Amino acid sequence: MSDDKQIPEGGTEETFISHLIELRNRIIRAGVAVIVVFLSLVYWAPDIFRLFARPLMQSLPAGGKMIVTDITGSFFVPMKVTMMVAFVIALPVVLYQIWAFVAPGLYQHEKKLVMPLVVSSYLLFLLGMAFAYFLVFPTVFHFMAHYNAPLGAEMNTDIDNYLSFVLTMFLCFGVTFEVPVVVVVLARMGVVSIDKLKQIRPYVVVGAFVLAAVVTPPDILSQLMLAVPLCILYELGLVAARLFVKQGQQTEESSEGNGQATP
Repeated sequence: MSDDKQIPEGGTEETFISHLIELRNRIIRAGVAVIVVFLSLVYWAPDIFRLFARPLMQSLPAGGKMIVTDITGSFFVPMKVTMMVAFVIALPVVLYQIWAFVAPGLYQHEKKLVMPLVVSSYLLFLLGMAFAYFLVFPTVFHFMAHYNAPLGAEMNTDIDNYLSFVLTMFLCFGVTFEVPVVVVVLARMGVVSIDKLKQIRPYVVVGAFVLAAVVTPPDILSQLMLAVPLCILYELGLVAARLFVKQGQQTEESSEGNGQATP
């Protein structure tokens, strides 16, 4: 007789359904966290929008102002900004729910790697947004506002267009600041060797300036403010990759040594 255990019919289907239920519960918890934070902030939505618009308002010339071209814009735009802030605040909870869902399928050494990467990804994304808000926006808006003066054009920006522009820039700089994490993951998983990452450094520099030229306004200063940090972050990613890869190799060698010592 065979000692192999027979998998019950429908077992795979039941496992798949249980995973779907677990995923649904995790999504609901993450959504509830975002909604709770949003509801706690919604009273201050006008104040949050004023803070959100401060970089532009401080750069406008005398008499410059923001306008509303849509009937519902004055209501929905502050709500969208508040929802974005709520999502950023609740993002640790969202990331934890994702982590709790995928963790059972990971090996122990993978779990040790994922948590630092998740935390660093969140902090780097916030750092990218802060860099854009405090350094890039004042520079860009000041340049554009004074560029309009010789043309005799008044700079009255629609709040919905302003929201779209700022969200795009937040996303670009937030993702740009994730470069060290991407480099570490590629090197740690063996997709690309560290030596290869060093070899493609010139292409990364060229790509950084091309990307900056595409996603930023046409002034050279704002392009440099995206391209230069991207290059620096790539170098930091190489340094971090060396550390993580070395630690991973030591962990694997230690595991192999323990396995050989076991009778």
